[in-house]
Amino acid sequence: MMSEKFPDVFTWIQNIPQITKWRTTSLPFCICPSTSDFPNSTLNLTAQKSPSPKVVTFSIIVQSNNHSPLYLWTTKQELSINPNSPNPFDELTIISLLFNFVETILTYTSNSSNYSTIKIPNSDSSKIGGLKDIVNTVILTLSFVVCVYEAPLYLRENCLNTLKNHLITCHTRRATISLMKLLGSNLEEQWMRTVNLAFTNWIIEQRRSQSTKITTTPLFSYAVSAYGLWKVQLYCPVEAMEVERSSNPTADSRLLFSLKFNQLEGVMQFNHKVVVRDNWIDVIVKIDNIRYDVIKLVNEKLMSRRGAGEHEKHFPSRISLQLTPTLQTDFISVSVSKSSNNPGREFEVERSIEGSFDPPNSLGLRVAGREASTMTMTPWKLEQSVLGYTANLNWILYDSSVGGREVFSTKPSRFSIMSPRSWFKDRYARAYRSFTRRGGVIFAGDEYGESVVWKIGKGALGGTMEWEIKGFIWLTYWPNKYKTFYHETRRLEFTQLLNLTIA
Repeated sequence: MMSEKFPDVFTWIQNIPQITKWRTTSLPFCICPSTSDFPNSTLNLTAQKSPSPKVVTFSIIVQSNNHSPLYLWTTKQELSINPNSPNPFDELTIISLLFNFVETILTYTSNSSNYSTIKIPNSDSSKIGGLKDIVNTVILTLSFVVCVYEAPLYLRENCLNTLKNHLITCHTRRATISLMKLLGSNLEEQWMRTVNLAFTNWIIEQRRSQSTKITTTPLFSYAVSAYGLWKVQLYCPVEAMEVERSSNPTADSRLLFSLKFNQLEGVMQFNHKVVVRDNWIDVIVKIDNIRYDVIKLVNEKLMSRRGAGEHEKHFPSRISLQLTPTLQTDFISVSVSKSSNNPGREFEVERSIEGSFDPPNSLGLRVAGREASTMTMTPWKLEQSVLGYTANLNWILYDSSVGGREVFSTKPSRFSIMSPRSWFKDRYARAYRSFTRRGGVIFAGDEYGESVVWKIGKGALGGTMEWEIKGFIWLTYWPNKYKTFYHETRRLEFTQLLNLTIA
């Protein structure tokens, strides 16, 4: 059984001795130890000095007693080190090495964005809080990504499971959050798309080989509470989401490729304020911005060559958010607004029959009929409800056809799938569409501006209270332009905690 001891790469790098005192040309650190199945094979991070003792490179290597070392990855940028320094890897050198690793991870994305104006912090930046955990997390992430694409089959499964178990620990996730704040939102998106592309490839490989089931969803989410704002950010590969329902038969390989290589990206922002009344306190929470997008993880060229097109993908069909104070001793009541709708759009339903039959020397036959009606449908509806002191916010997408139905819980009829005028056909380009052009949804405070108000006793004044935001997101696929009867719905659940000072 593989050891689960957390690899402290940072301390090892920090303690690398003066280069002129190395007894060999390389120093290894074991990231994944050998197993009973492969007792002589390990995954190592190795520091190597060149013939010039001033230059050091790092490599990820499969080391085996029976074979020559197998190099999976080597730093492209050589580090210049003072050979006479008793501590060659001081803090500034380690920070420079850290961002070298970060840049390497970002190159593994298939769908690179143009962030030429976005800069990775320089090595002379001010001290980075939690540097040790950040360095360990980045190196483990790099090892995971490299293993997905480069490691031999006999070693890959054990190493990836071990690395995954390290990456989902609480302190590793906290270190990732610190790194994301350091990089900024644009590079954060590119980082998550790179890492989740690797996760998606691994999940597909696991399911294809019917090997050990991946029991942990590679969901990454975090929460921020500052300046009167609550913010929750999340990322999850679509392939890792739970399938609630799907049609039979299964989709063809091209459509499956288009559906698998996407990730859900979400942002939930709430404005909050505390109003102190004469006899009680009001905590008012108001929607600022709710955004969900389904973003492709591979580039358009690959999607066109192997997939069914970039517009064949899932779309958000229901969003459910629950806001709950975790300690409710001083609470008196909670109030929500009435359920509301997006402005409805009108569309016409027209049916007609026309015919003519005029044979020579006959009285002839003509048939004509016409029926027209106008309907108003609201594709998205917001429903608000209360359970105890929990405020429930639900956005539900409806099929804008006669007798509209909830999309996430129903299946489209074959007739509607074949009809080119169905509302979900060409759904990212039509003027009256329920989604943004790239396939997401945005609910803003100016449209859903009603607030949730908790009334609290004045005994809570001066304290800090904790709120839980729990969410459920459903993604649905119905055919867009591709000719298929396949459809499915997937679901994701997340939980985050936020603090609020009652003052």
